[in-house]
Amino acid sequence: MPKPPPYSPETAETLAVQALGFIAEDDSRLGSFVATTGIAPQSMREAAREPNFLAGVLEHILADENLLIAFADNVAIDPTEVARARQALGNVWERDVP
Repeated sequence: MPKPPPYSPETAETLAVQALGFIAEDDSRLGSFVATTGIAPQSMREAAREPNFLAGVLEHILADENLLIAFADNVAIDPTEVARARQALGNVWERDVP
């Protein structure tokens, strides 16, 4: 079986933005994301411009199998695509702590 082509950073960012939208459209998913990351909901739009933040969004999706499967079903992809996209983005975003 041939190896799938690598994700481009742009394609991976697009998938991560879709994942952020998926998280934001449900109060319980959003609450879990906010609790896990510590980011304020009003700061997400600005943070979403950062590839490392978007990598963190995919990490969050990957950390919960039920969330991963729900997201993959929602966007009609194989769940392994999320891991491939995550890898294409490199480092995970780390929020600055005062």
